Amino acid sequence: MKKLTILGSTGSIGVSTLDVVSAQPDMFRVVALTAGANLELLKSQIETYAPDLVSVLSEESARTLKRMLTGKKPEILHGVEGMIAAATASESTMVVAAIVGAAGLVPTAAAVMAGKDVALANKETLVTAGHLIMDMVREHGVKLYPVDSEHCAVFQSMVGHRNQDIARVILTASGGPFLNWSRERLASATVTDALNHPNWSMGRKITVDSATMMNKGLEVIEARWLFDIPVERIAVNVHPQSIIHSMVEYLDGSVMAQLGVPDMKGPIAYALTYPARIPSGVKPLDLTTLSGLTFFNPDLERFPALKLAYRAAQAGESMPAVMNAANEIAVEAFLGGRISFMAIAESIERVMDLHDSHALNSIEEVLEADRWGRRTAREILKVGAPS
Repeated sequence: MKKLTILGSTGSIGVSTLDVVSAQPDMFRVVALTAGANLELLKSQIETYAPDLVSVLSEESARTLKRMLTGKKPEILHGVEGMIAAATASESTMVVAAIVGAAGLVPTAAAVMAGKDVALANKETLVTAGHLIMDMVREHGVKLYPVDSEHCAVFQSMVGHRNQDIARVILTASGGPFLNWSRERLASATVTDALNHPNWSMGRKITVDSATMMNKGLEVIEARWLFDIPVERIAVNVHPQSIIHSMVEYLDGSVMAQLGVPDMKGPIAYALTYPARIPSGVKPLDLTTLSGLTFFNPDLERFPALKLAYRAAQAGESMPAVMNAANEIAVEAFLGGRISFMAIAESIERVMDLHDSHALNSIEEVLEADRWGRRTAREILKVGAPS
C-alpha cells in the first residue's frame, strides 16, 4: 500500500488525487493533508480519509478546524512549518505536490530531502529552483513523477527511448479562452472571460495563466529540468482540442504522442502507480467522435507572456524565479479587478527589465529572488501586499 501526503488537498489537483484514492482504496492510504482557506472541504476530506496529520495556513485556521471536527482528530499544524511536517511525515512514501505557485517550493524541497518520491503538480518548484531541486533528487535517490498532463505525456512518450535520440519536445496548448480574440479585444477582457476555459477545469490562478499562455511558458521551463532538454529544443504547438497532451520527436523523424480526454485523474494515477496502470475513472477516448485535430504555432504578439517565459528560460539563473513572482502578483491584481488583462504581461516585462540575473546557490537565495520580484511588481502596479 502506498502512503500519501497531499500538499494542496482542496485544490483541483488535490481533489482529483483523492478521487483516484477513493477508486482504489486497497492501494493507497492518506497520511497527511495540507490546505488553504477551504476548511469545509478539508473537514470533509479528514472525515473521509482519516489522515494522521493536517496543516492549514494560519494558527487561527487551525483553531477553527479543531472546533469544526468531532470524534478522533488528526494532529493539526499550521504555516510553513506545518507544510514541512506534512511533506516529511515519517509514514509517507510519496508526496503529491499540488500547492499552486512558489509557495509549494519549500515543502516540496523538504520532501525530496527527506527521501520521499514526489508526484509533481507544482511546476513553480522547477521554474524557480530547477537545478537545485534536480541536484537534490539525484543526491537523495528519489523519483520525481510529472503530474502536469503535458509533462506526463512527454514522460510516457519517452519510455523505452534514449534521451540522446530526442530531437524536440513539443508541448501542446489549448489556447485557452482567448484563442481567437484579437489584441484589441483582449484589452477589455474581464476576469469572467479569462476563467471560462473551454476544455479544462482548474483553479483560478492556473486558468488565468492558461489565458495569458504563461502557464505554457512555465511548462517549458519545467520540461527543461524534468527531461534535461535545452530550452531551444522545446516547442509549443497550439492544439485546441486538448486530445494530444504532448509529443516527443526523435532524430529519425518519428513522433511519439500521448492521447486522452482532458481529465487530470489520468496523469495523477500514472504518477502514483508508475510503471503500473490502473483504472483512473477517466472516460475512454473515442477517436471516431472527433471531427479533427488541429495544430499551429502560438501568436507571441497576442500572448507575450509565453515569449517572456522563453526569455527567462534563456537568461536562466534568478530570472525565472523573478518572472514567476511578478506573474503571481500580476494575476492576483487582475483577479482582484485592479489591473487589465493585458497589464499582466506588461508588468512582468517591466520587472524583468529591472532585474540583473544572478546565480542561485540555495533555496533561501531562490526565496530572496522571489521576494524581490514580488516587491518590485507591487511597486510597479501600485498594489500592496495582501493583509
